Amino acid sequence: MKNSIADRVAHFLSGFPPFNLLSKNSLSKIAIETSITYLDKGDILFKKDEKYHEHFYVVRDGSVSLFHLNENEKHIAGINDTGDIFGLRALITKENYKLSAIANEEAIVYAIPIETFESVTRNLVKIQKYLITAFATNSYDPYTAEENSKIFVDYIPSSSQDIANFQTARYTEKPVTCNANTTLQQAANKMCKYNISCIVVINEEKHPIGIITNGDIKNKIATGKFPISTSVTNIMTPAVVTDSPSITVANAQLLMIQHGISHICITKDGTQNSKLVGILTHHDVLVTLGNSPSVILKDIKRAKKIKHLRKARLKANTLLKSYLEQNIPLSHILKIISKINDVLTERIIVLSVEKMPTEPPTTFSWLSIGSQGRKEQLLFTDQDNALIFEDVAEEKQKETQSYFIELSKLITKGLNVIGFEFCEADMMASNPAWCKPVSEWQEQFSNWIVRPNEKAILLSSIFFDYSHIYGNKDLVDTLTTSIFTSLENSSLFCRILAKDALKNPPPLGFFKQFLVEHNGEHKDLFNIKSRALMPLIDAARVLTLSHQIRDINNTSERFAKLAEVEPNNAELFNSCAYAFKALLKFRTKQGLLNDNSGKFIELQTLTKEEKLKLRRCFKPIHEVQESLKIRFDLKNIL
Repeated sequence: MKNSIADRVAHFLSGFPPFNLLSKNSLSKIAIETSITYLDKGDILFKKDEKYHEHFYVVRDGSVSLFHLNENEKHIAGINDTGDIFGLRALITKENYKLSAIANEEAIVYAIPIETFESVTRNLVKIQKYLITAFATNSYDPYTAEENSKIFVDYIPSSSQDIANFQTARYTEKPVTCNANTTLQQAANKMCKYNISCIVVINEEKHPIGIITNGDIKNKIATGKFPISTSVTNIMTPAVVTDSPSITVANAQLLMIQHGISHICITKDGTQNSKLVGILTHHDVLVTLGNSPSVILKDIKRAKKIKHLRKARLKANTLLKSYLEQNIPLSHILKIISKINDVLTERIIVLSVEKMPTEPPTTFSWLSIGSQGRKEQLLFTDQDNALIFEDVAEEKQKETQSYFIELSKLITKGLNVIGFEFCEADMMASNPAWCKPVSEWQEQFSNWIVRPNEKAILLSSIFFDYSHIYGNKDLVDTLTTSIFTSLENSSLFCRILAKDALKNPPPLGFFKQFLVEHNGEHKDLFNIKSRALMPLIDAARVLTLSHQIRDINNTSERFAKLAEVEPNNAELFNSCAYAFKALLKFRTKQGLLNDNSGKFIELQTLTKEEKLKLRRCFKPIHEVQESLKIRFDLKNIL
């Protein structure tokens, strides 16, 4: 007699990995032995430290959360919904559970008997590899720890480059050192003797207190600033950058880029107040990586022409694609590509200033706004920027502004040459409206905040996400202080900004279908930017502004900070952060695949699994928007 329930179970499982790799006969054997568990919201399937079950689990309907449960705290580790596998510890390690599984809502869960599953998959390497990956990374949902970062992939990355990035860096043990009483001549002789590019200055406890490189000798001795007999303490760089012996190549690479250095001191516990055990050089990193963003940054800084900068940015795109293929954490990718974009912009500004007939008449600051200002610009998209210059005498203001507008035209043209399109809305520093003295910028933001209207809110959504790139940072700090002072005196602005954050509802319709464009050239396409990313961007912006949180513009970092500020809402904000990164990663992959901005997606080109994972990313959008309605009492102004 035909088993209709088992048939339905087999049909469902066949749509998800790794079951879709099984034959119909093997799948039927599993389905017949599978039991069905019904859970109400809050029901516990298993608890931390409980002995493992003889089953692992697949969510049929609803969702089940995994939690770290301590005495007084409950931290979410992951959310599993339709098609997700969990409870694999019994299958892989035969150990007690390390997490607790609790129904997030009404749920139906399939319990797959381990003995039956093992009997039909024993010789299937792909399935074993898949399950080990799932157990090791819990990679099925965007709410899990971001460092796993395998939202849209299924298997362990096999490239040597991926292994190289996250293996422990090889550093030189027993580095050459000297003490604070050493003269520079003695230190230099040591460097020559051992043919090394640096020497570390240590104290009596063998803690690193400074470092001297070939560059220091060239810049401070060869130029005559100090005699060769001077103490090393006059030459050394005292603020040494340190890390532990377990430092990965990727983290070493990021530290070198952030601090503009080529040497990292390796200490016993990773701090400067610890015994020196090694030295890691930029050369060590390059030997492991073969190619790195450090090389690209050097090319940028050496470029004499803008066409050379374009080649460097194209290399960055190749690097971006490689990173995504290797499943490098998106937070790391964002920092690397944002740094490259910023240094590119800085170099274009320097080259443009050199082209001007005279030096700038006063100090200025170049701002990136929009996605680059948020450090989220991974692909070639349009440019948004602004320029602030120092206040000058009234009779010189017109002349000064004219100079900076001409300079801005050169800069924006340069950005266009390397691949960043001109802004269609002309939100660029070459527009006089976005090239003004700091006092006028202060007045502009004050007007937007104190007298908000539709245009002010639109512009605020772009200009509140600014980032200083080049020039006099004091001008930017002055503007920022002025903005937050104005915010203290206007509660209405945040309410209207919150209302604007609801202009794009969650991207699923009543029957959970994707909301697509209904007309125009993008008809029937899904706009992942406006329907999925922007609601999260807008929500993060207004919430951080309402908390007077300064100097954090990146959306995922804003949500992470909000989770700290509001621990009661940490689960929601962390979910928003992870969902945003997953969506941005997906958009970037689509953009690279189709050689465009990735903004509009043809849904029919996505697999069923990709659509499911996208839908899961949409959950926090609805929740955070509902939170905004309550928080800002929007029912009275909607």
